[in-house]
Amino acid sequence: EVQLVESGGGLVQAGESLRLSCAASGLIIDDYAIGWFRQAPGKNREEVSCISSSDGTTYYADSVKGRFTISSDKASNTVYLQMIGLKPEDTADYYCIAEAMKLAGGPCPNLDGNDYWGQGSKITVFS
Repeated sequence: EVQLVESGGGLVQAGESLRLSCAASGLIIDDYAIGWFRQAPGKNREEVSCISSSDGTTYYADSVKGRFTISSDKASNTVYLQMIGLKPEDTADYYCIAEAMKLAGGPCPNLDGNDYWGQGSKITVFS
């Protein structure tokens, strides 16, 4: 059974940092495109950052470039999202999503139903 277990969300003041973790079991992250997506109340889901652990290819949304860093640790089968300089507009529910590389075709899952989701982590940034 595939499980993606997220941790690391919370309530922080603007300018502070957080690190999200996505611990995978039942799959090997090297074989998957894994991404962090977020959804704020009343807004569309946004693709934040993705990684192909097999070759290190990454993607970042313009809104987070220079502030967020995605990484993976093959030994622990975990993907991380380090976030610095958090802004109130980063407030959202963050989801770790994985799709097999052979289906994704790139570092980001396609969200076409062939993917696995974490339970979500709430991040609230206040000014």
